[in-house]
Amino acid sequence: MRRQYILVPGAWMGAWAWEPVIRGLRVLGHQARAVTLSGLAGPEADVSRVGLATHVAELASVLEKDDLRDVILVAHSYSGIVAGQVADRLPDRVAHTVFVEAFLPHDGLSMLHAFPERQRAAELRLIAENGGRWPVPDVTVVADGQDLSPGQAAWLVERFVGHPGHTLSEPAVLTRPLEQQRATYVVCEKDHYGGRVAPDVTALRRSPTWDFHTLDTGHWPMVSAPDRLVTLLTGVAA
Repeated sequence: MRRQYILVPGAWMGAWAWEPVIRGLRVLGHQARAVTLSGLAGPEADVSRVGLATHVAELASVLEKDDLRDVILVAHSYSGIVAGQVADRLPDRVAHTVFVEAFLPHDGLSMLHAFPERQRAAELRLIAENGGRWPVPDVTVVADGQDLSPGQAAWLVERFVGHPGHTLSEPAVLTRPLEQQRATYVVCEKDHYGGRVAPDVTALRRSPTWDFHTLDTGHWPMVSAPDRLVTLLTGVAA
């Protein structure tokens, strides 16, 4: 069955990050495309007015403008906050959401609320010190234990762009409980030292409309394991 995939990149990334996965999905006959959210096309953009609501509206507009239905949203890392809100807002257009090592939206809470209070304060200071952007991590941080070759890690960091800071501190808005969404969560095992998964993710294992899969790779599976990720995504569609 031919399906429509919309892939949303995580922090610091644009649509380019999904290119290997898009190629794999298209070879199998599916429609697939990725989006680049505001402020992430390049470092020169003014991000002072780019917030979480901006990104949610942009992604919703992609579905509405082309009258897309029965869509599978695929979100990585930060963009889980975005895709989860769009799935909440447009349940008649989103058939399923796949959260790949992603943060989950919770009504009234920001992405940074997933961090301990001291770390959250430190990240907010870092954003303020960097002109309103969440700065790109060091290549050693990106590569450490994440199943990436040195070349892959360098390729990622060279293309990363400082992430619009307001999107991390603005609260999500949901109209219904997250556990009622039709969704899949993908845990990348090498990203979880000691097997620790966030409590809010673990709690959703009780929901009959969520399922869980694991990939034996790190936080950047679209780079470290694109073929295995394509296989997983087509399985979700089936």
